[in-house]
Amino acid sequence: MKDSEVLLDTKRFRVVRQNYETTRGQEVVRETVEHPGAVIILPLLAEDRVCLIRNYRHAVGETLIELPAGTLEPGEEPLETAHRELIEETGYRAAKIEPLHTFFASPGILTERMYLFAASELTAGEQQLEDSEEIERLEVTWSQAIEMVHRQEIKDAKTLVGLLFYDRFLRERP
Repeated sequence: MKDSEVLLDTKRFRVVRQNYETTRGQEVVRETVEHPGAVIILPLLAEDRVCLIRNYRHAVGETLIELPAGTLEPGEEPLETAHRELIEETGYRAAKIEPLHTFFASPGILTERMYLFAASELTAGEQQLEDSEEIERLEVTWSQAIEMVHRQEIKDAKTLVGLLFYDRFLRERP
């Protein structure tokens, strides 16, 4: 990396212009969004049910059906973030949270690493939403959630990854 310039610094991310040389010697300029990372939680309820949320997203002007998720705070480990965000967005507390996968949201322009967790042995409670959040719990059966994917009612990429990864590779574990 030859040099970089911060173009925008916000509470959640920053935009950086970087000048670097490729392995073939070509000079390249790229703008990258640097993000601290985020967690996605798959809350597994009793009787083959899952807790999704309806979340108003200002950027797209729509209420989306999603898995609960949130950004890592400075110095916070992903597991700690997962516990915190599950309580904030759903009210549920999990006796067990296990890591499932880690992936990049959009690596062409964004450094955000996403940590997918499954939460189980849940105890219901009150949501602890931030003032700016407009989130409603949506509890459905597993088959309803997968049907929502097939009907394209779920448009959020991290939710698609979480539901389909779990459905394909982990749901019927021995």
